[in-house]
Amino acid sequence: MTASYLVGLIGSGIQTSLTPALHEGEADALGLRYLYRLIDIDRLGKTATDAAELVRAARDVGYDALNITHPCKQTVFDALDELSPDAELLGAVNTVLFRDGRTIGLNTDHSGFASGLRDGLTAPVVDRVVLLGSGGAGSAIAYALLNAGTTRLSVYDPVIERADAVCRALGPAFPGAQVVAITPDELAAAIAAADGLVNATPIGMTGHPGMPIPATLLHSRLWVADAVYRPLRTELIETADALGCAVLDGGRMAVGQAADAFRLITGAEPDPVRMRAHFLQLTGALSAASR
Repeated sequence: MTASYLVGLIGSGIQTSLTPALHEGEADALGLRYLYRLIDIDRLGKTATDAAELVRAARDVGYDALNITHPCKQTVFDALDELSPDAELLGAVNTVLFRDGRTIGLNTDHSGFASGLRDGLTAPVVDRVVLLGSGGAGSAIAYALLNAGTTRLSVYDPVIERADAVCRALGPAFPGAQVVAITPDELAAAIAAADGLVNATPIGMTGHPGMPIPATLLHSRLWVADAVYRPLRTELIETADALGCAVLDGGRMAVGQAADAFRLITGAEPDPVRMRAHFLQLTGALSAASR
């Protein structure tokens, strides 16, 4: 009998999410029965504080797993029996498994960025990196960079207390690295000395146009990554590419975290290349390139 899976996504404003199509498409390719449903708190008249209740309800009605997105990655903790060490360190969960009567919280955002960095750039130097933004995506990317060998990570956030919190949380776990929050006055010098730059802010996404830093701060020795994938070619990516920087679009992280979550949920090995191609089809990039 073919294995079957019932999976859901809990979050706000998720009606245009590509995650269901990515998961179901990969399941089809692997011959698995896989049904992925959206649990949109806005449509349900719920708030992030109701996320734990929704996790329990999904468990009770027979879901096999859930993905969790903004703004619920921290508010599901009350429904969990167990946390993976990385999710506990990051204080955020994006995948929930129901196994043998236990509810387990995990995080594939950091591993998704790590796989995108590995697959999307050729041997990037990661010694000195500037990270813009310290929210859920930012903290996961910070963890991925430190795991990848970054020895000086400069975290910039307009609210420096948020950047400080990420540095205090991750710094002790990586005693060989400098993890520092930087001020606006320190940003230009940090980028000038950096090997890489990552945008983990909403700036550049549809509805939030523009660049998170002045274009004059970019230089061709940088590789530049963006966590934003709508649009896939943000103004930051386009500008950096034109300057000769190696660039990494936000679709890499999106596909990487989806592939890792799919593997955790099913135990089957997804094909990241196939998932990337499907993602590009869904975003229209392949059809646009073929014109």
